[in-house]
Amino acid sequence: MNKVLSAYFHVYVEALEGLKLDIGVSSDLIGYDTNMVDLITRGREHLRSHRFMFSLGERANILKHIDQPGLVPRISEANSLKYPYEVIFRSLQKLLMDTASSEYLFVEAFFGEESLFYRVFEGPFAVIDEHLNITLPNCHDAVCLMLMICITRKHQLVMSNRQLPCLETYLDKALLYLWPRFKTVFDMYLQSLYRCDVKMLSVDGTRPHHIVRCYVEFTASLVQLNAECGDGQLDMSLERLRLAVDDLLVRFAEKFATPKLQHLFLLNNYDMAISILKEAGEEAKKLQRYFEEKLECNLISFVDELLMEHFGDLIKFVKIHICKLKKTVAQVHVIVVTHRKKTENDSFVFLAEDLISYTEPPNIADVEPVVKNFAVKWKNALELMHNEVVTCCSNLLSGMAILKAAMAQLLNDYNRLSECVKMIPGGSSLNRNLVSITSISYEIRKYSRTL
Repeated sequence: MNKVLSAYFHVYVEALEGLKLDIGVSSDLIGYDTNMVDLITRGREHLRSHRFMFSLGERANILKHIDQPGLVPRISEANSLKYPYEVIFRSLQKLLMDTASSEYLFVEAFFGEESLFYRVFEGPFAVIDEHLNITLPNCHDAVCLMLMICITRKHQLVMSNRQLPCLETYLDKALLYLWPRFKTVFDMYLQSLYRCDVKMLSVDGTRPHHIVRCYVEFTASLVQLNAECGDGQLDMSLERLRLAVDDLLVRFAEKFATPKLQHLFLLNNYDMAISILKEAGEEAKKLQRYFEEKLECNLISFVDELLMEHFGDLIKFVKIHICKLKKTVAQVHVIVVTHRKKTENDSFVFLAEDLISYTEPPNIADVEPVVKNFAVKWKNALELMHNEVVTCCSNLLSGMAILKAAMAQLLNDYNRLSECVKMIPGGSSLNRNLVSITSISYEIRKYSRTL
């Protein structure tokens, strides 16, 4: 019987190997640059599989249908079907579970000797061990390996529900094969991020980088699988991976000539990360909040740089002269959409502020050129800001949120300037040059409506 079952499993394993869809090779790491050289030398199919290997997508469905019948190789071959290796692995273990369950019950009922079962299945276990020893060292798909771990854990639960202990040793051994291989591949991914030579990597302007996308998709996949069947082993590994991508993003950003472009590059990447993590569900909330905080910090810095470029004299005047302010009653409402809050009725409430002290007391000569320069160029500058942000931001809604944050800050700073003009000697002579807050608010609303 041992020989019969061994031959049966050997034939099934060989047939399944012919159905395997090759996903990834040893060089397919997160820090791998899919550039035009690879497109020419390795082909479009390889590049598609490179991106596919980091994303969970529909591959997660295998865990929802863990008890479905295994593959029938003849039918799959007739339809020219290929499968990721985790599908083949589940089919092989499904056959083993069902065969072992029936044989174990038979041996117990007729012979009452459990050791006889292990003698009968010594051959099939050896066939599967040999198959895994050959296959796993050549598996470079960490998502596949994690899926196999989840499949094995679910199969442990199936056998527990059947109240059959006959595969306990085998399934524990399978996990001992899978975890070390997963950690080896994971460490290869991790090191690829640190070893990235950003000087040699292609960058598509300030748009999100494909390496960062691979990281986020891979992390979202692991977070979902960790919630499905994790035991805490992944938590520290995911933290190490996040630190590595933080380091890579900083190195990428340093390639840009100005702080403004650096912050814009980071904003686009953080925004992309948040969008992917939102799709991953509740399990990814913690990491999503982390990237939202990073986005918020960079948004403030980017707005400062953007305003300094277009309204430098105004921003410098406010920073140099105005130190301490108190709030008064006047309010101006501007429709604002932020990254985290997007409802029709949201409004930004601006509070006019009265000057009560100065770092350096301004005089009419300090204020006059700032007021007159603003009056001449403010509309054109707003349009330039709008065009730049909408063009350079990879996500239109996020770009508009950034633009409105900049306009709200501009409104705030200009109101400070207006209050200052009213309080300095001779300031009334500049009243005809001051642009009313209402006019600026109206212009800002026009950009709000472009959504």
